[in-house]
Amino acid sequence: MLKIFQIVLSIMVVSLATYGLITEDFRFQSYMFLSLSLVMLVIGVREFKKGKKSIGWLNIVAFVFILFVSIKIF
Repeated sequence: MLKIFQIVLSIMVVSLATYGLITEDFRFQSYMFLSLSLVMLVIGVREFKKGKKSIGWLNIVAFVFILFVSIKIF
């Protein structure tokens, strides 16, 4: 379930970033950062489930930072 959610969010991040680069229209950049933060959260949870706590914490910290940036952009 988490892997499918991670793939869907990753595709959304890549498509929004590609759209912004090709059209030079960055109005969806905040949504891209929000999706990227959710990807980092999902990766962190998956790493916790695997037993890799240090990498999981690193991803959770990255999630919080990117979420803060996306909220500031809104």
